[in-house]
Amino acid sequence: MAASVLFYEKLGLKLIVDSAPRYCRFEFPAPPDGGEPATLSLHSVDDTWQASLNGPLVYFEVDDVERYLTDCDLQPIAVPEMKSYLWFEADIFDPSGNIIRIYTAGKTRRFPPWRI
Repeated sequence: MAASVLFYEKLGLKLIVDSAPRYCRFEFPAPPDGGEPATLSLHSVDDTWQASLNGPLVYFEVDDVERYLTDCDLQPIAVPEMKSYLWFEADIFDPSGNIIRIYTAGKTRRFPPWRI
């Protein structure tokens, strides 16, 4: 994780959540149109089912997780739920077996109470 943090900072991303070695979140530079910057999260997996896949965990933010799953006819791996880090989320598999985490975080994505 430490090498990844240095790599993404070198690319110009700003570290906004540092829970290494388990999790880190970065913010991209603000877009020129004044819109809200995107974020990138790195998450090392320790759950048995995730670690056994030996692949990435990709995050997609949507406005409404349950509506998105329904509209796209997607079956989550488990029931969507609110997490302790204030994100409502559900995991799905892509066709290659990679995990995609569909989540809604709102302002907490960029401004969690523990932002550094």
